[in-house]
Order: sequence, then C-alpha cells, then structure tokens
Amino acid sequence: MPALLALLLVLPIPHGRFGWPLAPPHGVVRSFAAPPSPYGPGHRGVDLLGVVGAPVFASGDGVVVFAGLLVDRSLVSLDHGSLRTTYEPVTPSVAVHQRVRRGEVIGTLAGGHPGCDSCLHWGARRGPEYLNPLRLVSPGRVRLLPVAP
Repeated sequence: MPALLALLLVLPIPHGRFGWPLAPPHGVVRSFAAPPSPYGPGHRGVDLLGVVGAPVFASGDGVVVFAGLLVDRSLVSLDHGSLRTTYEPVTPSVAVHQRVRRGEVIGTLAGGHPGCDSCLHWGARRGPEYLNPLRLVSPGRVRLLPVAP
C-alpha cells in the first residue's frame, strides 16, 4: 500500500515578507481574475474595502517607482526587486525613488474607485505576469502528492 504524505507546495513568494496594505478587516470586494493575454480582459488585482482617508501601507520593502496622477486617478507603485505592487486610488505621501519599508504609510485612500467608492485596488506583477496579490499575504495551498516508493 503506497504511503501518501501531505506536502506543502509553497509559493515562489516568501510568506512573511509582505503584509496587508490596509488595516483590518480585509474585506475583498472584487477578486483577482488573470487576463488571458497581456491586453485581454480581467481584473489585475483585488479590491479591498476601505475608508476614504485611511492610511495605505507598503505591503513590502521597496522603492517608489511612481506616485501621482495617471490619467484620471492617483496611484502609487512600488518595486520590490522581482515584483511590483500597485495601490489605487491613493493620494501619495511618498516620492519617486524613495525607499519604503513594509507597513510604512505610502498615502491615503482616495474615493472614486469604479464599482466601489471606498475600495483600494491592490495589484501585483512579476515582469509581464499579473499575480494575485492575496498570495503575498497567504501561506499558499496544501496539496496531497504521492511519494514515490
């Protein structure tokens, strides 16, 4: 009878390096939906319920690569080395090239996010690939795999 062991398949993003961009509770109003192609439809992040004027925190240590108005909304984008996170709509309190630490305030939640006036859209990307940012703050999935004899 072959033995089965529960093996944890951890994500390539180390758990514990990242935290939530808003204070609890962390209500997810709209979940991540990966686009089928770089320009295809999808939801390239998650929308977290917040309160207009609430502080928005850097989810991890990084460098500010954008802070300001983009088209019709303000946002902050951080480079964490191999991945980048975005936060919108946010009135920035940081400047481009500024180093930030996980949990540091990077701005305040602004109103007017489409579909939810007081939501933070939080996105994550590794190169051209969009990632579910909730994977940054969760330990991953447990899968059962057969162990070869």
